[in-house]
Formats: sequence, structure tokens, C-alpha cells
Amino acid sequence: MRTLFHPNRSDIQLTSVLYALSDPIRLSIVNNLACGKELTCGAFDISIAKSTFSHHIKVLRESGVIEIRIEGRQRFISLRANDLNDRFPGLLKSILTATKPF
Repeated sequence: MRTLFHPNRSDIQLTSVLYALSDPIRLSIVNNLACGKELTCGAFDISIAKSTFSHHIKVLRESGVIEIRIEGRQRFISLRANDLNDRFPGLLKSILTATKPF
């Protein structure tokens, strides 16, 4: 099984994070993860093709916004809130507050 790439905390770049969060679908994924729990791919209520969802997850993972833990055939997705807050204090909170669904 291949290993998924996750950038180290010190390698997370602001431009990559902002790019990843510039898409409404990816923002929706991040808002779902803001509860602090790990979610499986099937837990998201997003009406897009699986391949499109996988692409958005990959962009978020490779930018350092989310982390994926593999257990058997399941993939558990979580927000890297602590890493993002250490690198860019207040950024995640500001973005989540500004994009919070009503």
C-alpha cells in the first residue's frame, strides 16, 4: 500500500493553504471537519462524483489542511487545526467564521 503525502508542519505554505481554501467545495469539507472529529469519506453530504471528491481531498491533504489516517479499507479525515494555528495564528478561525453556513 502506498503512503499518502502529508507535508510537515514547517513545510506548510500560506499560498498552498489559501489556494486549497479558495474553492467552495473544499471550504465545505473543511467546515464539516471543524467539529474536531475524524470523518470517513462517506460521512460528507456533498453531491459530487467520487473522483471529484477525491481530487478535492488530495488538494487539501497536499496543502497541509487535512490529514488522512488509513485503517484497513477506511480513510479517516481530520483537520490539521493545531498545525495550521501554529504556522498561521488565527487564519483558520477567521476563514471558518467568515464562511460559516447560516
